[in-house]
This record gives sequence, C-alpha cells and structure tokens, in this order.
Amino acid sequence: MSEERFGEFVLVRRHDHVAELVLDRPKAMNAVSTDMARSIAAACAALAADRDARVVVLTSSHERAFCVGADLKERNSFSDADLVRQRPVARGAYTGVLELPMPTIAAVHGFALGGGFELALSCDVIVADRTALVGLPEVSVGVIPGGGGTQLLPRRVGAARAAELIFTARRVNAEEARELGLVDQLVDDGRDREEALALAARMAANSPVGLRAAKRALRLGHGMDLRAGLEVEDAAWRAVAFSGDRAEGVAAFNEKRPARWPGE
Repeated sequence: MSEERFGEFVLVRRHDHVAELVLDRPKAMNAVSTDMARSIAAACAALAADRDARVVVLTSSHERAFCVGADLKERNSFSDADLVRQRPVARGAYTGVLELPMPTIAAVHGFALGGGFELALSCDVIVADRTALVGLPEVSVGVIPGGGGTQLLPRRVGAARAAELIFTARRVNAEEARELGLVDQLVDDGRDREEALALAARMAANSPVGLRAAKRALRLGHGMDLRAGLEVEDAAWRAVAFSGDRAEGVAAFNEKRPARWPGE
C-alpha cells in the first residue's frame, strides 16, 4: 500500500486499483478550511487523471466524525471580500469529488454535517455505520447548503423530503438516514471504512473502461426524459464497444478465466 499526501490535511492511499481519499484534519473534526478545500481539489484532479484508479473511497481519519462541514472558525474571521475569494476554492473541493470519472464511495461514521454530508452526497454510494449523524444545517447559521446539497439531496430523496430536511436543519441518525435513503448501506459500528473498501474492491474487479462509461451514462442521463437518456446510454455504449476492455472481457468469459483488463 502506497501513500501520497496533498497538503497537510488530505492523504491518498492506494489499495491495488482502489484509491482511498482520506480526510485528515482530526484536530478540527475535518472541518473544511480553505487549505483543506484546495487539497481535496488537488487530490481529486490527480485521481481523475490516474488510469490505474478504478474506484475511489472517501474516508476520515477522525474516530468520531466524517466531516463537520465548513470551518466556521475560519469563516468568522473573513471579510465579505475574503468570502467572495474563497467561494471558488470551496466549490472546487465539492465539484472535485462530484466529477471524479470513476465510481466513488463515501465511508461515513459520526458527524457528517453541512459540507461534510455534501462531500458524501457527491459520491455514488454512501456506506455508513450506526454512529452516523447526517444533515444539512446551513440555514441555522444564516446560509444555505452550498456544496451541492440543494441539488444532490432531492435527487436522492425527492423534493419534498429534501425541503423538510434543509428547512428544519435537523440532524438525522443512522437508522432514519437509511430508511430515508440519505445513506445506502448501514453497517456495524466502526466498519464503514472496511465495508466501503470491500465494496470498492468488488467494483474494481470490473472493466475500468466500463466503470467510467457506466458512471458517465448514469450521471448525464439523470433527469433527462427517457428518449434523451437512452441516447446518452447509446453514446456511452459506443465508447466502450470497440475498446480493448470489451475484447478482453468477451475473451475471458469464453475462456472461463479472470479478465486482464488493459484499461483502454
């Protein structure tokens, strides 16, 4: 297993074809400061360009929190001009995760609030343990979810449910979060990272070309009418149909052996 650090607060660990992006600011429960936001964006840019990374798992080094959101202590010192300058930096962290071209899984335990929950929502699948406490409480401090929450949450749970959760600013425990669809898998205490990495390994056994194309079709087609969505799917299919991965996958199936994906 290799490691690479991006700034002070973000670490990327390699587990074969799975990349683990670790939020590593434990003294602040992974509150996203300007420096940390830059590091998340930089790590995501590096991973997006890495053809060896087939799946990314977003984890936390803090025992009691995934991420508590924006660094409000830092924000308290900002002038209006500072806040304007910081906005694209903050957005870069969330869009960096959201736009990763390979499947992404968030491993959530403890607090995942505000921007912390938005980082998880930016992933394709959320695995949470029973200590998880999630929510978008931004209106309680005079702002709104600004890391994609107003758009990503209704896509998960519907407009009315998202409105209730955002307007009340309430925190949701793990059991209810699973019932409402705020998280996808609920696992025993302390097993979120282990289970997310295991799920990622199962995904990463498949064609990297196929994984990226399937994600592209899922993301681009969401919200389109069926006819337009099927055109998106067809374009993604054409992109993989003549790939080396497709040829290897068919050959491996017929020869009853594991595929050796060329990744192209």
